[in-house]
Amino acid sequence: MKFELFKSEKNNKIYFNLKASNGQIILQSQGYADKGGAKNGIESVKKNCGDDANFERKEAANGKFHFNLLAANKQIIGSSQMYASKENMENGIESVKKTAPKAEIVDMTAAA
Repeated sequence: MKFELFKSEKNNKIYFNLKASNGQIILQSQGYADKGGAKNGIESVKKNCGDDANFERKEAANGKFHFNLLAANKQIIGSSQMYASKENMENGIESVKKTAPKAEIVDMTAAA
């Protein structure tokens, strides 16, 4: 597991993705104005992912499932991909809970 920091070419904002060991993105952030804001977002993920109440579970109109991780102020810190089943979504949440607190941060902005 790792957090990847990267800069969007479209809007010049900094984002992070939490990736599983297989490279799949399990949580993606909102856009941040600078790298410091994105790093604070990562720390917020690490701090808030241990409490199941901070996960907002959703079902999309197409019947797929996804979740948001919320901070104490109920702002969205990160959002998941779409899952075909509720069970797969729950597995994604468990994966974030178990691995995000010790995931390394890889700064891809330095290469850009």
